[in-house]
Amino acid sequence: MEHSPLAEEQDAVGVPPANDLPENRLQTLISTTNTKTLEETLEFFLEASRTPEGRSNLSSKKEILSSLIRLSQTPSISLENLLSSLKILRNLCAGEILNQTSFVQQKGVEIVSAVLKSADLNPDVVRIGLQLLGNVSMAGFEHGSAVWDKFFPLGFDEICRIRRSEVSDPLCMVLFACCRESNERLEELCGSRRLPIVAEILTTAASVGFREDWLLLLLAKICFKEDYFSRLFLELSLTSLYIDNSGLSCRDALFTMEQAFLLGLLSEILTQRMYDHIDSNDFALSILEILKRASLFVDSVARAQSSPPVRSPTTDILRYSLRILRDICAREGPDAQNKSSSLTMGGSETDLLPVVDSLLSSGLLTLLLGLLSELEPVEVIRKSRAQEQSQGKVCPYKGYRSEIVAVIGNCTFRRKHVQDEIRSQKGILLLLQQCVVDEDNPFLREWGIWAVRNLLEGNVENQQEVVELELQGSVDMPEIARLGLRVEVDEKSKRAKLVNIS
Repeated sequence: MEHSPLAEEQDAVGVPPANDLPENRLQTLISTTNTKTLEETLEFFLEASRTPEGRSNLSSKKEILSSLIRLSQTPSISLENLLSSLKILRNLCAGEILNQTSFVQQKGVEIVSAVLKSADLNPDVVRIGLQLLGNVSMAGFEHGSAVWDKFFPLGFDEICRIRRSEVSDPLCMVLFACCRESNERLEELCGSRRLPIVAEILTTAASVGFREDWLLLLLAKICFKEDYFSRLFLELSLTSLYIDNSGLSCRDALFTMEQAFLLGLLSEILTQRMYDHIDSNDFALSILEILKRASLFVDSVARAQSSPPVRSPTTDILRYSLRILRDICAREGPDAQNKSSSLTMGGSETDLLPVVDSLLSSGLLTLLLGLLSELEPVEVIRKSRAQEQSQGKVCPYKGYRSEIVAVIGNCTFRRKHVQDEIRSQKGILLLLQQCVVDEDNPFLREWGIWAVRNLLEGNVENQQEVVELELQGSVDMPEIARLGLRVEVDEKSKRAKLVNIS
């Protein structure tokens, strides 16, 4: 996803009394317009700088940028004029390489740093200042270096603790712009000492929300492009956790709201296809380990005794980890094992496998079939057995069953070894039972049909097993018909058979 530099601002700010400014700086700015006061001049520049044509015209007058930089550091400047100056500078540096370079050369980064400190980290000043630095950093590696060297780590440490989305959003822009072309800076940001910066940003976003996509872009680079997810996930824990050899630990599977929020954002990134390629198996395997831990805490209670599911960090972790695994399995085609892009030199055995196969070798299928089999029967079966007491676990949230079936269906697509594994684990009948409508699980029937379709496609052994199943009634599954087959049930023996109709 491409993002344009920031060049417009609509937020209102307070207007304290204006102070006197050095005459030479006033005259330099005022003389370039037909205005009479500094306030009028700044308003003229701000309006002009909101369009590409206006920015181009202002950029041709080099003294304007220089004067605005110096004006911003004037001790007697009012808050209103300071904000106007920073906004104009921000707009002038929106994609204008000459202005971006001139800003760095004229010590603009150092001046902004001093301004933020002198303003006692006023949120409005910090917001505009960060937007300006973000626009400058977008110009390239050297421009980003000027910002990084001045603000990392102490400057960012202070700013990230301001609990306002209008501050954390542009902070994410600056961090992303600085790190997008530098793995060294990303390592500094996500090293063992500096992860609190990202963790603080996530804590703010979980509390007050976020308005722009910079946080998502930054997280995609941290968690998908590079392997820092496990560190960040642990950083968001509120408790002292033990660490096992997987690099993850969640004592008693007690997750925090911030951890669930992180998984929700990563799920959103994948669902919206903001980032299509996961470079390392480690992220997917970490999600699987989280799912294993969270699934241990699905309440095993009878439906008659249970209250409606209560949302909690653990149920959110279950939901988002299943959705992430669903989308990972959907993105990697079954021919991935023939591609060399996923191979890494000197890595572990799982590093050499496609992502889905790594997940399967780490127990994904066994886990999912186990979770599915532990659930009470679907609604239509429960109603047909009204006189019997339902056995099994209640879905911890609406859609839980559907999402399990969705992951199974995606990783079964044109993978015969997965089809065979489901048969060996006695999972065919279990999946056939999911091809029904269920109020507690939207789209269960659709995901069930998708899974069964993938399970039977080109697999004679699985088709024969369906024939041999003893069913209690007819089976109407359009996806089986698309394979040129129809399931018929003998009224006397109640045994099913597949009939070729093609």
